[in-house]
Amino acid sequence: MMLIRRAIAFFAPLLLLACDFDDVPSFVPESTVTNYRQEMRELVQDISRYARGRDRDFIIIPQNGVELVTTSGRVTATVEIDYLSAIDGIAQEGVFFGLEVPDQPTPAAESARLRDFLDIARERGNVSALVTDFAFSERNVDQSILLNDDAGYLGFAAPRSELDTIPDYPNPIPGSNRADIEDLNFARNFLHLTNPQLFSSSQELVDALANTDYDVVILDFFFNGESFTAEQIRQLRFKANGGRRLLLAYLSIGQAESNRFYWQNFWSSNPPSWLREEVAGSPGNYQVRYWLQPWKNILFGEPGDYVDRIIDAGFDGAYLDHLDEYQYFEAQ
Repeated sequence: MMLIRRAIAFFAPLLLLACDFDDVPSFVPESTVTNYRQEMRELVQDISRYARGRDRDFIIIPQNGVELVTTSGRVTATVEIDYLSAIDGIAQEGVFFGLEVPDQPTPAAESARLRDFLDIARERGNVSALVTDFAFSERNVDQSILLNDDAGYLGFAAPRSELDTIPDYPNPIPGSNRADIEDLNFARNFLHLTNPQLFSSSQELVDALANTDYDVVILDFFFNGESFTAEQIRQLRFKANGGRRLLLAYLSIGQAESNRFYWQNFWSSNPPSWLREEVAGSPGNYQVRYWLQPWKNILFGEPGDYVDRIIDAGFDGAYLDHLDEYQYFEAQ
């Protein structure tokens, strides 16, 4: 019996080595081998590294997913310094108003939690915090402006959750100034308008934006699938009072969109490996395995990629969206 046990102990490792495990199906859940938070951080860092390689002053601002500033998403966890070093600002929707219901205060506990992460980014990363609240009543707009100002954030109260219009109130806009804004740290206000559906043409949108004094304008890179002309970009670059402003182009890195230049019609029936199902409640938006190289190639580093188009058009930076998609994969 002792000899048999010794023989098993000797030959078992050899038998394991002889097995072809490429033919053995893996039953390890993907979530145990993929750190979705870190993959999203690395995607942002890679985009930043690539863009700054072309334009060292190129601005990177990720929106939502503010928990990525710490390793585990807890306020007390290790701060991700490399991630903070890759960004110039950090953005979050609904910190004070409209996170759950437009024009309604965000629950106090959730507001405080989001503020904790924004403050970590500001204090440890020396980055600007941009908050888009959703409020339309004058009382709540005023309160949003006050709360953001007290917190040290750049605030914008969007009257519609679709982010498709320029607010009529307040007028003049808070912090209006004639200064040339060359650095995000000197901005005193911003406009977030990434859905041009209420404008009949790109020139109508450009004319409307050029007639404002916002220090920073965040807009979609395309109007109905067409990019802005060089003259339109030049027109957008200046505030109505003559001062120069910063232009940031919207870029979804956590979801694919079927109305973008990269979309192929056959993907609906024969999707690439990185493309997942349509996002519930968001027609035309699709989940993506954002850590896979083919998706990254669409975003940066290949001829005709998204980031190069933004830089070549003359934008000052990119406003990265859907960073909180890591939560979708963690829940699988």
